[in-house]
Amino acid sequence: MHSVVIIGASHAATEAIASLRKLGWADKIVLIGDEPHLPYHRPPLSKAFLKGDVSADKLLIRPESFYEKHAVELRLNCRATEIDRPSQQVMLDNGERIKYEHLILATGTRARKLPVDGADDERVHYLRTLQDVEAIQAKLSPGTKMLIIGAGYIGLEVAASALQLGCQVTVLEAMERVLARVTSETVSEFYQQVHRQAGVDLRLNASVVGFSHDSDMSYAELGDGEQIEFDIALIGIGVLPNTELAASAGLVCDNGIVVNEHAQTNDPLIYAVGDCSYHHNPFYNRHLRLESVPNAVEQAKTAASSICGQATVYDQLPWFWSDQYDLKLQTAGLCEGFDQVVVRGDQTAHKFSVFYLQDGHIIAVDAINSPADFMLGKKLILARIAPNGDDLGNPEVPLKSLLD
Repeated sequence: MHSVVIIGASHAATEAIASLRKLGWADKIVLIGDEPHLPYHRPPLSKAFLKGDVSADKLLIRPESFYEKHAVELRLNCRATEIDRPSQQVMLDNGERIKYEHLILATGTRARKLPVDGADDERVHYLRTLQDVEAIQAKLSPGTKMLIIGAGYIGLEVAASALQLGCQVTVLEAMERVLARVTSETVSEFYQQVHRQAGVDLRLNASVVGFSHDSDMSYAELGDGEQIEFDIALIGIGVLPNTELAASAGLVCDNGIVVNEHAQTNDPLIYAVGDCSYHHNPFYNRHLRLESVPNAVEQAKTAASSICGQATVYDQLPWFWSDQYDLKLQTAGLCEGFDQVVVRGDQTAHKFSVFYLQDGHIIAVDAINSPADFMLGKKLILARIAPNGDDLGNPEVPLKSLLD
């Protein structure tokens, strides 16, 4: 019997299963995951789940009945150790060998480690899995001194959640502003102000050179010699794609597993989707590796289509979101290379949008509590309309007037 084997129990895996069955794949599907859980939503880990607003069972992307209905063979709590391409087999750490006709790699990413002394202590944590969060939760209570290294999405989301749990929160960011890799100074300054007003001790241009620990307290030593006390620390300085399995099998890797427009690797029987894949994006005319649920879902659909003989091209616009306090940030597109910024709305009311233009064209939008602007921005980016063109939603209104 022909089979599709999926490595990585994730959003991408769940979508691949649904799409394969919908498109007529009637043969075997095997899902391999190194965690003991069915695929679950990861974005709430740093927010609702950390705060205790959502239970673990509510995180499941699909119930167990979904996998039963679609006749999926589950191999959970085990790890794929080798891909034998000549024999088209995947080896597991329990000794099992699984034959594949097509293989989908949804291996995701892992947390980037902070290479300093004392970072391996049990009081220093990373956040990637449900178990990671459960370990952090057990140490959070009102008055807990929490130190967060890194002011990206994860760091700021955890800061907001921990503060709402009554913790004393300090955030250290090595760069000169928060979210520096993903947004403009306008949005960075807004979030810096919001976190500081909420009570976060936010420090910029601050680097950690080591940790020390005693029986009662831990200390982070900064580059300027200052020491900060903490009960628990979270390191959120980015992620690395899990490419080792692919690379050892001879698949081309470069900041991820390189795929073509059909999500295929250099082996046409093997696909890579989601955070681990490195694909060409037609909107920005370059290769990207995106850490995004929408990207994972759409790439999974693309891979399933190819497997079922109905090949489609992956050409989706990147988009993301982040929830902090009562703020929902929705981002469409990538703002790299912008030469003009237009702000609409009221920052003091926590409802505004920042449109990014390059050579007269909108290339990205950051919308804070402004879902209509987010949707408008997506349309305009897709249409590649210049500022003197017309708004797609209302041809009577020039786009330039919307951005003034």
